[in-house]
Amino acid sequence: MSETVLPESVATTRPPDTNPAAALPMDARDGFATVTGEYAAVTSLVSGSLTSTVAAVALPAVALVLLFGMGALAAGARHVRLQDAAADAARLVARGEPDAAASDVVGRAVPGGSAVVNGSGDLVCVTASAPAGIALVQLVQLSATSCALVGGR
Repeated sequence: MSETVLPESVATTRPPDTNPAAALPMDARDGFATVTGEYAAVTSLVSGSLTSTVAAVALPAVALVLLFGMGALAAGARHVRLQDAAADAARLVARGEPDAAASDVVGRAVPGGSAVVNGSGDLVCVTASAPAGIALVQLVQLSATSCALVGGR
């Protein structure tokens, strides 16, 4: 099989098309166009288009994922505070404090929280609830229930 040898003028240039950078002489070592002078600005505009695409699409998506992640962490922390408040309120009511004290304890521990007291036999249960506090999803309601023995027995 014989090897085809191209003339020097054909091997080092590319035919022009609609892109002005396409008419640049090609580097014989790697086959890429050699960019100099006025054409350098054209190729830098082409290479910057990927950067603008990343900035326009990927960065808002990353910001949204981070926002939802931080919201989920905040809701988890709020749920822990709500559970602690329900336990404190159940112990207060079991010691003989009025039901209003349970609502007061939950309201101070978790802003916007409320409490419902249920008694059955030797147990007093307090169910505390509050909005999740996530900026984008205000419809999520958190709740926690805790029970205590009446009289501390």
